[in-house]
Amino acid sequence: VQLQASGGGLVQPGGSLRLSCATSGSTLNILAIGWFRQAPGKRRVGLACISSSASGGTTEVSEFVKGRFTISRDNAKSTVYLQMDSLKPEDSAMYHCAAKWHTCHSYNDDSAYPMWGQGTLVTVSS
Repeated sequence: VQLQASGGGLVQPGGSLRLSCATSGSTLNILAIGWFRQAPGKRRVGLACISSSASGGTTEVSEFVKGRFTISRDNAKSTVYLQMDSLKPEDSAMYHCAAKWHTCHSYNDDSAYPMWGQGTLVTVSS
């Protein structure tokens, strides 16, 4: 399975970005996709997860970004999105998508994800 994250960039505080995680094949039927971020000098943290189609496509969003970040999926495009609104400078980080089988159990534990894509850099600055 290949994962390709994109959509990062420079945005002003209060702005929005939509990150994309493109997957290979019809893998969203069996994969849950999670989003993580890692700022320089800090540990990687989980943000959100969407379960596989077979598991109902349920979502989990970490409390510290809930209400600002939304995860969604387009099965036809085999792509998962992370919509980020009301961005703050502290949201600046390298963002990664990762895949695990079916459910979002332990969704914010990066060791639960065996498959990772390269990151996309988000910088929130005026």
